[in-house]
Amino acid sequence: MSSSSSYQPPGGQQAGALAPTLDEAADLTSLYNIPVQVSAVLGRTTMQVSHLLKLRRGAVVELDRKLGEAVDIYVNNRLVARGEVVMVNEGRLGITMTEIVKTDKNG
Repeated sequence: MSSSSSYQPPGGQQAGALAPTLDEAADLTSLYNIPVQVSAVLGRTTMQVSHLLKLRRGAVVELDRKLGEAVDIYVNNRLVARGEVVMVNEGRLGITMTEIVKTDKNG
């Protein structure tokens, strides 16, 4: 493969072994339309089934997080980031990512 078709990072630095070639990058575009499930977890709790069955409208379930504490962001049930809850247009909720979670598998 000629050097003219290989990926060159900004600043003219030499591409490393992990940098994709232009052909490899084009192959990745087929992955862009695959849907993934993204979810944000505000917190968790554990309770007995008997307590769960007693919950009624207006009941408050205490979670393991404090107000203002970061929420966990999962992609396909895998923790990938943490963030803060924000309000976006028309009163809908969103998440601002504040931290990317590093694991042994992704770096």
